[in-house]
Amino acid sequence: MKADFFKYQAQTTFHPLALEIEYAKGSYIYTTDGKKHLDFVAGVSACTLGHQHPRVVNAIKQQLDKYLHVMVYGEYIQKPAVDFCKLLAAQLPTSLNKTYLVNSGTEAVEAALKLAKRATGRTQIISCHNAYHGNTQGSMSILGNEERKRAFRPLLPNVTFITFNNEADLQQITTQTAAVILETIQGSAGFITPQNNYLEKVRNRCNQTGTLLILDEIQPGFGRTGKLFGFQNYNIVPDILVMGKGMGGGMPVGALTANEKLMDLLANDPKCGHITTFGGHPVIAAASLATLQELIETDLMQQTLVKEQLFRTLLKHPLITEIHGKGLMLAPMTPSEEITNNVILKCKDKGLVLFWLMFEGKAIRITPPLTISEDEIKEGCAILIEALNEVQAELC
Repeated sequence: MKADFFKYQAQTTFHPLALEIEYAKGSYIYTTDGKKHLDFVAGVSACTLGHQHPRVVNAIKQQLDKYLHVMVYGEYIQKPAVDFCKLLAAQLPTSLNKTYLVNSGTEAVEAALKLAKRATGRTQIISCHNAYHGNTQGSMSILGNEERKRAFRPLLPNVTFITFNNEADLQQITTQTAAVILETIQGSAGFITPQNNYLEKVRNRCNQTGTLLILDEIQPGFGRTGKLFGFQNYNIVPDILVMGKGMGGGMPVGALTANEKLMDLLANDPKCGHITTFGGHPVIAAASLATLQELIETDLMQQTLVKEQLFRTLLKHPLITEIHGKGLMLAPMTPSEEITNNVILKCKDKGLVLFWLMFEGKAIRITPPLTISEDEIKEGCAILIEALNEVQAELC
């Protein structure tokens, strides 16, 4: 299977982890060689409730027996999608009350950028250095790393980059700016959290200039920071909320939410301002609904902050310089990219799945399922400390 994987399936890099997957359940992934791997990554924050969560699986199975795709998005009334959007609105500030369901986070970003231009009549978009919002051409245009997009230029014009948490840069937001798009917590940059009421200051500047604020919650969303969405920790409300990843409990999905008046602009002048064939797919909407219900009907989100403290208590080591992030979106930092690489690969061999961050080579990604148990956290952290000890010994 490995030979066929490299021969027939296009790769994202020439050095994938290349685990051969047999099945996954709970917090573990099982490979075809009979080994089990404790999953501290959760499909890069996508498997909110772990693998094969009964509520998600049952919702999928029940919907499979009713109907699959029946019509392009927005034409037919389909209960899973309606129920999800209604329940989501009940969890959000009143100004975020209408949702457009799409297929991925990057598509949600694309639609949000279009909506901002449509609503304001402006063209300038402001993003951040080291931001990551997806990999389609519009999303890549606001990606804050030139090395990653140089080969694909020209991209969208009139994009300006500022530095996250730099208040002086906010003066670059003017009456020519259609939207500022920020990750509530910068992901690929190293799980950088807002400091000194930064998001409130961005919100205020956007209010002053008539600029829309788009918050990308594709990674922090759906309980990972102790709240349903990361922005709920920071006393602000965006104009457009973008989500994906953990929303579907392991199924491919994305969405954007705004107020009704704003969202209705996508339906007229021109009509079909955004359109998608498979957005709101009933099976995926059923999985998303089940995920959302589980989060709001249990204490999983509150447990996230307790589990964060357990990680921080256990992950003390001379090679861990600090731990970035919030909740179960954590990034232990090492002194060098080489150390981080060695640790992640050693942990892979020891049965612990870790991963990298795109723009911060010193970071170790820890984004486990929210359902991970304290015993599993202890098990994984012990493996990580063991790997760090081995790397430290090799450096001596």
